[in-house]
Amino acid sequence: MPDLPASNRLRIGRYTEKSRVYLLTTNTFHREPVFSDFALGRLVVAQFRAAQDQGCANSLAWVVMPDHFHWLVELQRGSLSALVQKTKSLSTKAVNRCSGRKNSLWQNGFHDRALRREEDLVRLARYVVANPLRAGLVEKLGDYPLWDAMWV
Repeated sequence: MPDLPASNRLRIGRYTEKSRVYLLTTNTFHREPVFSDFALGRLVVAQFRAAQDQGCANSLAWVVMPDHFHWLVELQRGSLSALVQKTKSLSTKAVNRCSGRKNSLWQNGFHDRALRREEDLVRLARYVVANPLRAGLVEKLGDYPLWDAMWV
């Protein structure tokens, strides 16, 4: 494999398929814990909801951690790259406007995993939203404000 920057390697083999379920992950720039401020994390959540309201993706589960997010989505229209680019762009503008930040918010690129139809979505959704528990941020899932899942 050629020596490519990490963001380019993430795109190798990426294929977008309507109605396919994907687990998307992206990190803040330099893994800065921006979303330790839950009010700023809610601005990312608003973009997840906007993507659903606009018919781009059905949000099945998500969690916004201090320095990254995981988003389990069923793609409805457009490409994964367009969905993530729009989400990252609009959340950056909202966070910068609200916080007075001027720096980049997100690292380049994102990680995606297409799920096979037979995979247990409920189990994966629970795994996604349990991130704050595994990270030791809370003792009970209900104590962490930046998550949701349609089955939990």
